Amino acid sequence: MEKFNQELLTYLEGFLTENRKEGFLRVLKNRTKHFTIAMEDVYQLHNTSAVMRSCEVFGVQELNVIEQKFGKRIDSEIAMGAQKWVDVNRFNTVQSCIDAKRAQGYQIIATTPHNDSCMLHEFDISKPSAIFFGTEKNGLSEEVINQADGFIKIPMVGYTESLNISVSAAIIIQDVTTRLRQSNIDWHLTEDEILEKRLDWTRKSIKDIDFIEKKFYEMISKE
Repeated sequence: MEKFNQELLTYLEGFLTENRKEGFLRVLKNRTKHFTIAMEDVYQLHNTSAVMRSCEVFGVQELNVIEQKFGKRIDSEIAMGAQKWVDVNRFNTVQSCIDAKRAQGYQIIATTPHNDSCMLHEFDISKPSAIFFGTEKNGLSEEVINQADGFIKIPMVGYTESLNISVSAAIIIQDVTTRLRQSNIDWHLTEDEILEKRLDWTRKSIKDIDFIEKKFYEMISKE
């Protein structure tokens, strides 16, 4: 399968500019799945979009969106911008998201300004972590809080006790990814993951991709 994907990628890349291909490689060198972000029932669509952009800008490849309360409300938002470069995993329940992330080897980290949370700059970045963010009004549910392996909060010294979720997410993602890149931790995507994303991004960059792939399959079937 890997050999086939490489052949398909080589064929499809013939439809891209050199600048585009080099851009993919440059960006993918800085992508990571060491951290993944999870959003629980965020009601404001612009916040979902903003967190997605923060993931993309700071190199987090996967965003997990839990749609337990408000249903599939993010369709229109997902169709815009950064989703082309970030993988969005969608879950109907909090529990299914937690279970999936644990199965992938992530510890569950809850963001909350309350209880005995670890300060952001003291957070241990060595373990793969799924960092959960809650709703704008009520924060994370007890379901996440009770199952979390750890808690983090942003140090604040003013009267205001909380930040907008998109601001909180940007601060936390920027901090942990910056420290990650300065560490000796193996945080890069694997070669297979890079190949998969190059193929995915190349497909998304080509008009009439279905027609072009059909031509490829016809070509190899004659060999």
